[in-house]
Amino acid sequence: MSSIIEEKIRQSETRIFKAVFPNTTNHYDTLFGGTAMLLMDEVAFIAATRFARKRMVTVSSDKIDFTRPIPAGTIIELVGIVTHVGNTSLQVQVDIFIEEMYSFHREKAISGSFTLVAVDEHKRPVKILA
Repeated sequence: MSSIIEEKIRQSETRIFKAVFPNTTNHYDTLFGGTAMLLMDEVAFIAATRFARKRMVTVSSDKIDFTRPIPAGTIIELVGIVTHVGNTSLQVQVDIFIEEMYSFHREKAISGSFTLVAVDEHKRPVKILA
């Protein structure tokens, strides 16, 4: 991988923090899976856009692993990193970490991969590195 691409990957890494409030939780008092996926797709979109600086659309999400429930009253950090760059598409790995509000405990709860494609104004694929 070229040093230019490596630098663009570093610069496009995206981190977003959210507080998990009751309006985003299910009847188990944990974050809705659909809400987590929405947030992950948003972070993937931002990281892809920051990398390519082109119109990007999500074309797929690959295996999303929900390894820990995310309880209400915690802080989550979503981290999106470009992991592969193709001709017109790229992949972004998104991880969600749980942080307890009143301790330094932190652990990974969810991870998944998203594929996004660069498109022109007519929604046709375009080269990412052009």
